[in-house]
Amino acid sequence: MADRVTVIGWDGSPLTAAARSALSAATLVAGAAHHLALPEIPPGAERIRLGSVDLAARRIAGHRGSAVVLADGDPGFHGVVRNLRAPEHGLEVEVVPAVSSVAAAFARAGMPWEDAEVVVAHPRTLRRAVNVCRAHTKVAVLTSPGAGPAELALLLEGVHRTFVICEELGTDREQVTVLTSDKAADHAWRDPNVVIVLGGTGLRDTPAVRGWALPEAEYGENLGESESSGLRAAQLARLGPRTGDLVWDIGCGSGALSVEAARFGAAVIAVDADSGACARTEAAARRFGVHLQAVQGRAPHVLERLPEPDVVRIGGGGVAVVTACADRRPERIVTHAATRDEAEAVGAALAEGGYAVECALLQSVDLDTRAWTERERSVVFLVSGRRDGSSH
Repeated sequence: MADRVTVIGWDGSPLTAAARSALSAATLVAGAAHHLALPEIPPGAERIRLGSVDLAARRIAGHRGSAVVLADGDPGFHGVVRNLRAPEHGLEVEVVPAVSSVAAAFARAGMPWEDAEVVVAHPRTLRRAVNVCRAHTKVAVLTSPGAGPAELALLLEGVHRTFVICEELGTDREQVTVLTSDKAADHAWRDPNVVIVLGGTGLRDTPAVRGWALPEAEYGENLGESESSGLRAAQLARLGPRTGDLVWDIGCGSGALSVEAARFGAAVIAVDADSGACARTEAAARRFGVHLQAVQGRAPHVLERLPEPDVVRIGGGGVAVVTACADRRPERIVTHAATRDEAEAVGAALAEGGYAVECALLQSVDLDTRAWTERERSVVFLVSGRRDGSSH
């Protein structure tokens, strides 16, 4: 019974001596169709078309002889090695790596990639991959059937990006295409492919700012009570925005919370009925070096055409907006209220929408430290909802 498997990375270049040696001794070889056509595979070896890695691992574990798995690029980088090493298979894995398909794609494009985000897109994870593309300047997407360049482009509707699409790297059918994201959905693309998604320029040159829930002065204007640093800190703590999330910031005002959610790596759609608020939010995003999308419109009606959120901050709109957001089933919703009656009404709307509700009365006092006297006092109800079953 096989308890050892050699995983060979393939990038289209001639196989190394170690790879040829392992293949020459193989009695079972698993890989994609183009791998199984390699002339180095012994004629008598059993060949398995690699679809489900778990199924192949069970076949390998039950095989009497020497097993080899062929995979594109570096199989330890978002590749088959993790699945093959799962404890339930009991396999000892030896890896002969090659250049990863991401590195090859950036090489073909002639671009550096130490500042790139790398994500894997499957049909079940496509939305989160798109959110990373919304939020970051340079992203490499390892695609899969049903989650390729066309699907990425469709979900990025309204967000301008440039796609560098690298098809069948390392083969004689290799092709690199550069086009804008709005054109990518009009083509049929060959698998496997890697998509480099490029956004705005110059954002990486913006100096990093230490901390979050920054003082109002950092945004260059006097913010309202709904955007105070203390309230923002509490809201961000309850939302927990992270890379791969889409945040709705409804009633974005100056853009302070939108910018800080984006600085955590999340994609952000900032919504406000006031065109001036949208302009201020976009200016703040440029100043702090983050990507976000500002949408002018009045909630709840404008929300109908937005993509599904993971977490939502509501800066205004009352029960009607809270109910509309709850209907979209984000993991968390946070808002605030000036009075107890308003807080109770919002909390009831969240509970009716299936959320576990938390309410806290936040009081902050700004002190003049020269005389230790009170300059300003703020009291607000913080109301948040966590969808039942959501632990994150």
